[in-house]
Amino acid sequence: MFEILKQIDYTPFYLTLRLAFTTTVILFLTGLPLAYLIAYSKMRFKSVIEALIALPLVLPPSVLGFYLLLILSKNGFLGMFWEKSFGHQLAFHFEGVVIASVIFSFPFMVHPLLSGFRSINKTLIEASYTLGKSKMDTLFRVILPNMKPAILTGIILSFAHTIGEFGVVLMVGGSIDGETKVVSIAIYDAVEKIDYTTAHIYAAVLFALSFFTLLVVYMFNKRFETGM
Repeated sequence: MFEILKQIDYTPFYLTLRLAFTTTVILFLTGLPLAYLIAYSKMRFKSVIEALIALPLVLPPSVLGFYLLLILSKNGFLGMFWEKSFGHQLAFHFEGVVIASVIFSFPFMVHPLLSGFRSINKTLIEASYTLGKSKMDTLFRVILPNMKPAILTGIILSFAHTIGEFGVVLMVGGSIDGETKVVSIAIYDAVEKIDYTTAHIYAAVLFALSFFTLLVVYMFNKRFETGM
């Protein structure tokens, strides 16, 4: 068993965690202001924006991956700009996989945050304004501290969902060693080679990691609900 573990290539694990961490950070920084805007602004066409955010939930990964591949390739407008600026296209590179993962996992961050914003008692916000606090002070001192479970849920779900991505990552990044070959792709490659031992090890670790991240969410939310 130890001999098998020594022969395993751990690079896919590094790439997977790097992708999940990078994607989650970007999702939080972009999803938080967007969710706040949707929850509290009176802008028109909110339903259209929410539908666009939720679209990756119902679109087949192959469909989303196909259009992202067109956009991120050297002939696509974004891929062409990136190649002129940085010397390589986005498709089949780590940066392209990050962009695809952010788009594909966007609802897993925005929806929990949106629910969290909408669950805040409006009297708390009005009381803060009455005391002379600005919108920024109210956000960081009243709203965000009272929606910790929603924030954690969004972060963990986005992280876990990115770890398990396959279709979009395969379409946009392919299976390039040290660049885009994450664990889910490594499992697929191992099965194609009828290397079930390697596939089993990769799958078992991925299963355990995904279960642990979800367990953290439920344990934290339960502690928050009981006030412990």
